[in-house]
Amino acid sequence: MDNNSKIIIYITEDGLVKIDTTFDSETVWLSLDQMSALFQRDKSTIFRYIKNVYEEVELIRKATVANFATVQNEGNRQAERNIVYYNLDVIISVGYRVKSKRGG
Repeated sequence: MDNNSKIIIYITEDGLVKIDTTFDSETVWLSLDQMSALFQRDKSTIFRYIKNVYEEVELIRKATVANFATVQNEGNRQAERNIVYYNLDVIISVGYRVKSKRGG
């Protein structure tokens, strides 16, 4: 992430989900966990949709994935981990595949 990155807080219309998104390189980025919360589907389902996006060559993985360092609490300590994030193109593609009020 560069120094121009911003955090955007997204709250769903029903107020049940709040997601802190990253805005970097002129796009929004969400992790698998965040997409799972957004679309109200388990991570394995979202991962399968993402996998299909790349297998069907709808999007190019290298252009739509980034690893961002994230600080996580692990017990009594904080650990920095690289988390895979997907850009808005992937989020939209997954949204078209999800059958929920928040998806396509």
